[in-house]
Amino acid sequence: MPSFCRHNRLIQNCPICTREQSIEARPVVSSSAPRSSLPRTPADAPRKGGGGAGGRSGAGGRAAAGGRSGAGGRSGAGGRSGAGVKIRRLVRGAEDGYRSPLVPGLRSSADADRLAVELGFAADRLEVLSAAPPGLYGEVADPAHELEERSWLAFLVAYLCPLDGEDPFAAIEAARTTWSSGAAPALDGVPTGPRTAHDPARGTKTLDAYRAWARRAGSQQAAFTGEAIWSPERRFARAYERLALPGLHRDARFELLVTLGRLGVYELAAGALQLGGGNEVTVAAKRALGIGDPMLLERRAAELAEACAVPLAVLDLGLHNWGHGTRSTLGVSDAEPDEARLAPIRHALGL
Repeated sequence: MPSFCRHNRLIQNCPICTREQSIEARPVVSSSAPRSSLPRTPADAPRKGGGGAGGRSGAGGRAAAGGRSGAGGRSGAGGRSGAGVKIRRLVRGAEDGYRSPLVPGLRSSADADRLAVELGFAADRLEVLSAAPPGLYGEVADPAHELEERSWLAFLVAYLCPLDGEDPFAAIEAARTTWSSGAAPALDGVPTGPRTAHDPARGTKTLDAYRAWARRAGSQQAAFTGEAIWSPERRFARAYERLALPGLHRDARFELLVTLGRLGVYELAAGALQLGGGNEVTVAAKRALGIGDPMLLERRAAELAEACAVPLAVLDLGLHNWGHGTRSTLGVSDAEPDEARLAPIRHALGL
């Protein structure tokens, strides 16, 4: 009987599974049918792109101005790299024979070690939030403050995002307003952090939508708490789903709920990474975990977190920083994780 792999291919035809299981791949056989020599009809012809700047060249290849650049990104002259599209070089280590069932997408021990370091940093950050939250996180965690004000401040921190630097909360502190005032923060020209959800063109629409969301539930407390019988994981998932507000992207929603849980404001714990879409975390997860299906991604992410002995929420910031190639500190010190933190992660990854 023919055997099929997890990618729904005959196992001998799958380039991924044949490598993982050391199975000899079936050789590729090209068709012996002769190519048609008939001229192309207009319907078959490639699209033109403004004088060849955005489409394919007449020889069938990509035009120099509109194709992909030699570095792997799109060129900046007439291609899709217009306003609003960011181009950056993907950081990859050299293939050196590295293999791990936890991260089947990786072929470089340098990539795997860099992932281990970023997971270690993200794990340290969550412990700092629980034990000694810095800056405005400390105010959110302080039970002496009114709960609605703490919830609103946590939202502003996640929405604007702390800056990387010596005073990460300065811009948020300058812009913030109180919940009881009903006033919108002063967002004109406000500096924002690397994972911000704020778009100046949208103004305060996302913040207005958040206030309306809380008002429908009766309060922020009621909106975040939901049913008293819910587990922290279910409460997290339901709040994440209900926070699908205009302009509030995945990263801001996830970070808001993680910090509210870690700072002891509400009983919230991530039971899934909520992967999907084109955000940095999902793209990095697909690359490291070697698959694109969201359900399998979530399963492999949970297996990776368990093997590394870290909370699942650690993978959010860890994968983001690893995939981006630069570290977002999100309000804590940029100190490197120590060997005690890294040892179990590196061991799990086979380093």
